[in-house]
Amino acid sequence: MSRYVRQMQVPGVGASGQARLSTAHVLVIGAGGLGCTVIPALAAAGVGRLTIIDPDQVALSNLHRQTLYSAADLGEPKAGIAAVRARALNPDCQATALTLRLDPANAPALIAGADLVVDAADSFAVTYTLSDLCLAAGKPMISASVIGLAGYAGGFCAAAPGYRAVFPELPAQAASCASAGVLGPAVAALGAVQAQMVLSVLIGLEPNPLGRLVTLDMGRWRFGGFEFHGAAEADGFGFVAASQIGGDDTVIDLRPAGSVQALPAAQVLAPGDLADWPIPAGRVILCCSTGLRAWRGAQVLAARGASALALLADGQ
Repeated sequence: MSRYVRQMQVPGVGASGQARLSTAHVLVIGAGGLGCTVIPALAAAGVGRLTIIDPDQVALSNLHRQTLYSAADLGEPKAGIAAVRARALNPDCQATALTLRLDPANAPALIAGADLVVDAADSFAVTYTLSDLCLAAGKPMISASVIGLAGYAGGFCAAAPGYRAVFPELPAQAASCASAGVLGPAVAALGAVQAQMVLSVLIGLEPNPLGRLVTLDMGRWRFGGFEFHGAAEADGFGFVAASQIGGDDTVIDLRPAGSVQALPAAQVLAPGDLADWPIPAGRVILCCSTGLRAWRGAQVLAARGASALALLADGQ
């Protein structure tokens, strides 16, 4: 146990806390900037099992902030490289890689097998999906997001409200690291906060980070945060996977005609067409690449009286 002696000396950890870490299974969604800080931190601390999910390969534009990877890894699957590095860092950690895109169809079984879920996916469709499923399953979710120089990390679900209690609406625009840029130290700082929240939940340290949000703005040099234990879960639109489309569903693809291949049997409409589009019986599934346009379209149909609505993000 000499590997962990310094952290076992922290009040509240000890041998019992270390034992809890060694038997824990953490599901990590995303091996990008946040994941590259969270994954080695959890492996080094002695978390017994990590399942790492990411569909992407290492790109040159990743390397300024995704420090698990080197130029020699370009073109290789992120999840696989991250798992190899985690096992090399600590042979006590069983790190498994899944090079796939998490969606509402495959997520329930993955969540069911984990003690805690880390959302480091840089996709609000994934975040809302994970929150809805973790809330239903009673599993804690530690989520973080960083754009530019600012972001947050928070503890959701299980004994706390879900993500919709704090973020009931999608942003006006779907910003991402690719579109808005990001600096590596801001990502690493919030990834470290995210990793500490994970360890605190698994060990049982108090105060528990579930129901708390920590914010960081490195452009203004400000840390902040708040508690949201009593926040009510907001109603919203759930996400589905393409494989969950049924024969009675009506699918509306809101992406510009010809920009991508529309889903089979989908009606291709512009968002403005929904104002007077005849609402059919049964469920209506609205599709776009990120989920943002679909969310806005669902709001239009809900205001017109549609009640059976779902979203599909076909591209995140």
